Amino acid sequence: MINQIRIGTRESQLALWQAELVQKKLSENGFDAVLVPIKSEGDLDLQTPLYDMGVQGIFTRSLDIALLNNKIDLAVHSMKDVPTQLPAGIVQGAVLTRGSFKDILVPKKKSDIDSHWQKLKKGEPLGQEYAPLTIATSSIRRKAQWLNHYPDHTVESLRGNVNTRLNKLEESNWDAAIFAAAGLERIGLRPGTAIDLDWMLPAPAQGAIVAVCREQDLQTRAACEAFNDPQTALCTFIERDFLRALLGGCSTPISALAEIKDRTVHFLGNIVSPDGKIKVEIEKILPVEQAGHLGEGAAQEIMQKGAPKVTEMLINAKK
Repeated sequence: MINQIRIGTRESQLALWQAELVQKKLSENGFDAVLVPIKSEGDLDLQTPLYDMGVQGIFTRSLDIALLNNKIDLAVHSMKDVPTQLPAGIVQGAVLTRGSFKDILVPKKKSDIDSHWQKLKKGEPLGQEYAPLTIATSSIRRKAQWLNHYPDHTVESLRGNVNTRLNKLEESNWDAAIFAAAGLERIGLRPGTAIDLDWMLPAPAQGAIVAVCREQDLQTRAACEAFNDPQTALCTFIERDFLRALLGGCSTPISALAEIKDRTVHFLGNIVSPDGKIKVEIEKILPVEQAGHLGEGAAQEIMQKGAPKVTEMLINAKK
């Protein structure tokens, strides 16, 4: 019997909320668990855009090291931050039921032109009567999709945890910033003026929380089984398999969404050049029983449709 499970977490408000949720799930199933806050490299460097840092797992590496060094028993992550290839010795313990997968636009101040912002919600052109906007985001995926829809707009880099980014928005001359809906909603910070970007395809596994543990720690792995959500696990596996097959990570403009409707998996994926000028997309629908390799298959199809052009651009941009 496990005496106590040590849960590693980043120190941001959102990360602690997620870790406390896992702690609650464990407690409900009779396990004693404590939180162990650990700083990540992504939290220490708040200036460099994520896509310029040149590494994957910037928010997970410190926790992975603590896990492998037996300083913690479980690490909790926003699943979209986790590299598609876990470090040797670490396995996925549980994927929690997914929250909102959407991206949202947070205006700096409430607009008195409602139709203006409603057009942004739908991805429609603003019209010549409106000046081009300046939008902030830390994500090259969001930047690429925004420029694909609004090529005359300016996109600025915005780093930090959600609290820091909201504060930076207030202090800036930007018009708005893009956030993950789940991040703001989970800690009660979604502004009433926020707009769902229904047209923007999310990052693979966006809105999902994952708990990882040591491969040889069979007791902790068994403890996680009680709160694993099979449907979310399948959908995020498909999305991340699509990402993996395209050799992508959180620093590439690759998007994917899998949803289960009536025992059928509906999948959308795309890859967009960083300047937004090229977009290649794919849609697939398969029965759940046949969806195990859907992500990889969709990646192969999208490569045939023209993604090599985008991949070449990505490689050249990093040289």
